[in-house]
Amino acid sequence: KMVHKRIRKFNTKETYPEQKLNNDLSQAVVAKGATVFLRGQVSQDLDTRESLNFGNAGLQTKKTMENIDMLLNEAGSCMDHVCRIVVYLTDIRYREEVYQEMGKWLKDVYPCSTGIVVPALARPEWIVEIEVTAVIPE
Repeated sequence: KMVHKRIRKFNTKETYPEQKLNNDLSQAVVAKGATVFLRGQVSQDLDTRESLNFGNAGLQTKKTMENIDMLLNEAGSCMDHVCRIVVYLTDIRYREEVYQEMGKWLKDVYPCSTGIVVPALARPEWIVEIEVTAVIPE
């Protein structure tokens, strides 16, 4: 199943035992194929640009991951080919909820992941934004 070389795979259960997380990640990914860079995605209807799930980090993450899944499919890729994710949160207290939802979408994928807490995102109702780099397999 692993098309791309995943270096030093790990699960956040071991890395953050005090947090109820279960995310498959890697320290590095060597990708094969054309690269897909997704704009930071938020809880927004991509057709109407309407913001959704105000104040709910878990539901915002679910909608964000749905958008990522849809865009990857439109680009000729899928979640299996995600190599890197960057998660932006407006409050560290959302981390567990966000990563639990995100982990459901990335089970057995092992991307590289960076999490950043920022004072704000582009709109005040957005509390999580996720940026993805993936490949279109050869």
